[in-house]
Amino acid sequence: MTKDMTSGNPLKLIIGFAIPMFLGMLFQQFYSMVDTVIVGKFLGVGPLAGVGSTSSLNFLVIGFCTGVCNGFAIPVSQMFGAKRDSELRRFVANSAWLCVIFSVVITTAIVACCQPLLTLMHTPEDIFEYAYVYIVIIFLGIPTTFLYNVTAAIIRSLGDSRSPVVFLAIASGINIVLDIVFIVAFHMGVEGPALATVISQGISGLLSLFYMKKKFEILRISKEEWKMRGSYMKTLCYMGIPMGLQYSVTAIGTLVIQAAINGFGSMTVAGVTAAQRINAFISCPIEAIGATMAPYSGQNMGAGKLDRVGKGLRDASLLGFVISAVLFVFVLLTGKQLSLLFLDTADAQVVAYSYRFLVFTAAGYCLLVLVNTVRFTIQGMGFSVFAITSGVLEMIARSLAGLVVVPLIGYTGICLAHPMAWIFADAFLIPAFFYCKKKIVGLYK
Repeated sequence: MTKDMTSGNPLKLIIGFAIPMFLGMLFQQFYSMVDTVIVGKFLGVGPLAGVGSTSSLNFLVIGFCTGVCNGFAIPVSQMFGAKRDSELRRFVANSAWLCVIFSVVITTAIVACCQPLLTLMHTPEDIFEYAYVYIVIIFLGIPTTFLYNVTAAIIRSLGDSRSPVVFLAIASGINIVLDIVFIVAFHMGVEGPALATVISQGISGLLSLFYMKKKFEILRISKEEWKMRGSYMKTLCYMGIPMGLQYSVTAIGTLVIQAAINGFGSMTVAGVTAAQRINAFISCPIEAIGATMAPYSGQNMGAGKLDRVGKGLRDASLLGFVISAVLFVFVLLTGKQLSLLFLDTADAQVVAYSYRFLVFTAAGYCLLVLVNTVRFTIQGMGFSVFAITSGVLEMIARSLAGLVVVPLIGYTGICLAHPMAWIFADAFLIPAFFYCKKKIVGLYK
C-alpha cells in the first residue's frame, strides 16, 4: 500500500501523487460551497453572517493544527525513504502522543478565549451569539481535526495520496447529510452545521486510523516503539510547529487585507468575495503540486538522493508554470461569467470588481507555483523553520498592501496583495533552497 518515490521518473511520480490531492482539494471546495448554501438557505442571513464572521479565526486555529500535523509527517517520509522502519514507527508513535497533548492544550485555551477574541474582532452584536456558538463547537472538535490530519499526513508520507481523498469524500458526504438532518429535521441553528463538521471529521479520522492499522504492515508499532521519547518529540516539534505557525501568520495578513476591503463598501466586498471563491477553486492544481513536494522530497532526502530532489522541484515548477499560463487565459476569457455564478446580483460594478481582482491574482499564479513547490520542498528536506519565515514575509507584504498601497492607489492595491505576498515569499524561498541544498551537501561530505 506504500509508494516509493525514490526511483522512477520524478515528473510522472509527482503527477500521479498530485492528481488525487487535486481532486480532494476540489471536492473540499465544492463541499464548502454547498455547506454555505445550506446554512444560508435554511437558517437565513443572520446565522450565515455569524458563521462567516468566524472564518478568519477558524483558519487561524485550525490552520495551525493542520500545519503541525503535516510537519509531523516529514520525519516519517524521511525514515521511509531511508528504509529505517523502526525509527519510522517511533516517529509515528510520538506524533500520536504529541497530537493528544496539543489537542488538550489548544482546545482548553482557545475555547476559553473565544468570547474575548470575537469581541476583539468587532463581531457585530446582532450576529455575535451565532458566531460564538458555532466557533466554540468547532474548536471543541479540535481533537478530531488532529486525528484526521495526522493520519492523512502519515498515509501521504508513505506515498498513498488516494486513500485520504476517499475518506475526505466520505466525510464530506456525511457532513452535508448531517447538515440537512440537524437543520431541517431537528430544527437546530448554527450548532447543527458545527456538530456536523465535528462528527464527520471524527468519522474520517477513525476511517484513516483503521485503514492505517489494517493495510500498512510497516506501521505495526511494538510496545517498545510506543514509548514517549524526548529526542523524537523535539524533532517533530521542530518540523511541525513552524508549519503550523506559517498558516496562522498568513491568516494575520489576510485579516489586514479584509479590513481594507471592508473599507470600500459592500459592493467591493461582494465582488472580492466572489473572486476569492473562484480563486480557491481554480488554484487547486497549483496547491496540489506544491503539497506533493513535501513527501516526495522527504522520501528522497531520507534515501540520500539529493539530485532527485532538485530534479523533482524543477519538473514540478515547470508543470506549474504551464498550468498557471492556462489558468490565466481561462480567467481572462471566463472570469466575468464565473463571477456571476457566485453573486446574487448582476450589477456591472460588482462583476467588474470581481473580474479585476481575478485577473491580477491569476497573473501572479506563476509566482504562487514557486511559493508552493519551493516551500514544500524545503520542508521535506527538513528545514521546516523556513516555512514560518516565508509566512511572515507574506504577512508583511499583505499588511503593506492594505495599510500603504491601498491608500495610495485605491482598489488596485487590493488586487496586488496576493502577487506582492508571493513576490516577497519567493525572494526568500529561492535563495533559501540553494542554501539548504549547500548545507546538506556539506553534511553528506
